[in-house]
Amino acid sequence: MAFSRMAAVERQLRDFVTSRPPQPPRSDWSSAVRPGTELRARDALRLFEAQLQSRLLDLIARELKATGDSFYTIGSSGHEGNAAVADALEPGDLCFLHYRSGALFCALADARPGPEGAFDVLLGLVASLDEPIAGGRHKVFGSVPLGILPQTSTIASHIPKAVGTAIALDRRARLQRHRTSAIAVCSFGDASSNHATAQAGLNAAAWATYQRVPVPCLFVCEDNGLGISVRTPSGWVATANRDRPGIEYFSGDGLDLVSAWEAARAAVRWVRTQRRPAFLHLRTVRLLGHAGSDVEQLYRTQEEIVADEALDPLLASAALLIDGGWMQPDEILSLIDELRARLEALAREAVGRPKLTHRAEIVAPLFRHDPSAIEASGGAVASPEARHAAFGVTLPEHEERPRHLAMQLNRALLDVMLAHPGALVFGEDVARKGGVYHVTAGLSEALGVGRVFNTLLDETSILGLAMGAGHAGLLAIPEIQYLAYLMNAIDQLRGEAGSMQFFSRGQLANPMVVRIAGLAYQRGFGGHFHNDNGIAALREIPGILVGCPARPGDGARMLRTLVGAAEGCGRLCVLLEPIALYMMKDLHEPGDGGWLEPYPAPDQILPVGEIGVTGDGTDLCIASYANGLWMSLRVARRLEAEGVRCRVVDLRWLQPVPTAALLPHAEATGHLLVVDECRASSGVADTVVADISEASGGRVRTARVVGADSYIPLGAAADRVLVQEAEIEQAAHRLLQRRVQESARPMEVRP
Repeated sequence: MAFSRMAAVERQLRDFVTSRPPQPPRSDWSSAVRPGTELRARDALRLFEAQLQSRLLDLIARELKATGDSFYTIGSSGHEGNAAVADALEPGDLCFLHYRSGALFCALADARPGPEGAFDVLLGLVASLDEPIAGGRHKVFGSVPLGILPQTSTIASHIPKAVGTAIALDRRARLQRHRTSAIAVCSFGDASSNHATAQAGLNAAAWATYQRVPVPCLFVCEDNGLGISVRTPSGWVATANRDRPGIEYFSGDGLDLVSAWEAARAAVRWVRTQRRPAFLHLRTVRLLGHAGSDVEQLYRTQEEIVADEALDPLLASAALLIDGGWMQPDEILSLIDELRARLEALAREAVGRPKLTHRAEIVAPLFRHDPSAIEASGGAVASPEARHAAFGVTLPEHEERPRHLAMQLNRALLDVMLAHPGALVFGEDVARKGGVYHVTAGLSEALGVGRVFNTLLDETSILGLAMGAGHAGLLAIPEIQYLAYLMNAIDQLRGEAGSMQFFSRGQLANPMVVRIAGLAYQRGFGGHFHNDNGIAALREIPGILVGCPARPGDGARMLRTLVGAAEGCGRLCVLLEPIALYMMKDLHEPGDGGWLEPYPAPDQILPVGEIGVTGDGTDLCIASYANGLWMSLRVARRLEAEGVRCRVVDLRWLQPVPTAALLPHAEATGHLLVVDECRASSGVADTVVADISEASGGRVRTARVVGADSYIPLGAAADRVLVQEAEIEQAAHRLLQRRVQESARPMEVRP
């Protein structure tokens, strides 16, 4: 079994050290550790100790697993050469570390005051509440004081946000009128470098660099030649990345501390001074299998495993120190013993530390909600002078003419940008063109290309840039051009942005307001890519806030609310903007202007969970949102003419759904019809019906009108799969007919 190789690897190190002939001792620790290098002996010893710490943590993790005390055994054994990267980094650099970058983490922690790196790792291994970054939610390499942002990615899905962070570091510096030397560092494995998300990030870095946009990002590929059991073809990583346009290539032998140190220093110097990305290719080897449960012998021969063990980087580091006379064999053995004894004692202490025990404390970082912070941030208003300079003599709230949704969103975006100097608007076509639907028209002219700019056509990179902006202290308002396009990059929200607060105990966040043009009813235009009506992928992301305005004034107020939630609470927010309502003017009759509204005062927000109610009827409550609201109001008018007294509720919020606010209106009528324009399996109707039925104890009769579980075809055929007014009206009559039938049913008399 793979577990049995632990003893062999540990014994090999001790036997190797014992067999090494001692050399005359040297004490000039400031000298080069060997001729031809600038790595000093004292630094080599410090890095070797970090390598040893990382190895011993791997061994102890598996020993703790055997006793049921550890829950994570993916280790860094064989990758310890990455410790050399730490020596080239400076305070202010931000790191996104691969799960095999344990020695790099230990070296950073040991070189700077503050965290006890090894103990933090042990607390994470045993899922302790006291672990300072994730609080027992996962074993991650992370530290706020060290600028290490916790990662759980196994597919290098953190590369796009590392690129975004690098770009945002320089953009922030320019906005704040100063210079920065900070860089972003991202480490990953050779196998995961092939993933589409990784390729998107590397391409985005090259694309931006090609246009002379600063991208000070160091990509560190730790190449052990394996992705669990799948071999990386020999030479593939170098071939694929050596000549990538815009990204400088460096390589080093991660099995030799000096080679790794020199390559890392050269790569970091390039990134820091040139403000351009570099790819550092480190040769490593994987020891002890993929994880503790991995039976490596199923896909590798014993000879291959033993041959890799002979390449153990700790052997080369020990030889470096012994052969140079910097340490004697018995001193290294004593160092190993002392480190193991200390780490074992720390492990025993970690095991006794408290664990997460309550659901509320586990999920708390996901749902930070501070109404006063949201109101303060979302209701912030720029100075009158700044607003007049941007809007002109007449401010939009003083204009008598009501406007449609697209115009009110445009004005609200400008107000938000004026009030929040660190806010950025970006996406495909958002700058000079003003977006496909002109929602961002004029913003780049008013605010400059440093704050409103076009991106490449890649949603993964757009969201990566948004996360990076948040890490750099900026507020991102990215645009996803169509809801269907989000599916290309949904893991950037679910696996990366949405999880950051969770895996950092709320110490770190990815605040952003993602604007998405979506939903259907575009009169046959565009088919399923431009008329997507499924939101399940968004709603399943823990902690996300999703608002969907139907009315123009609500669009402006909800945008401000989400800005407040992002900036004031660190929340991941989405504003889903119904395309078909962007330019809507009328409600019931052509020319009635029933869907136009004045611009709300710039300090007005719409609190999360607040619904909109039209009418006070006692016969029927219709709950809907977006296009469904527009149709429901038209149907309610016809029902009123028939004597059916209705009230129509605009849910507005799609995650979390405001069923508590809806309940009294449903109970007041006893009948609730949920009109959900989304696909039957991808909307909110099921949630609303279930919640209201449970909360009312079954006293409210419910029914749903939903779209078909289908892609949307072109032309008039779209009407066959989308909710229509006639269906809403028929469903209302059926629901009310049930009341009549049940009230007419003879009373059952029991003997």
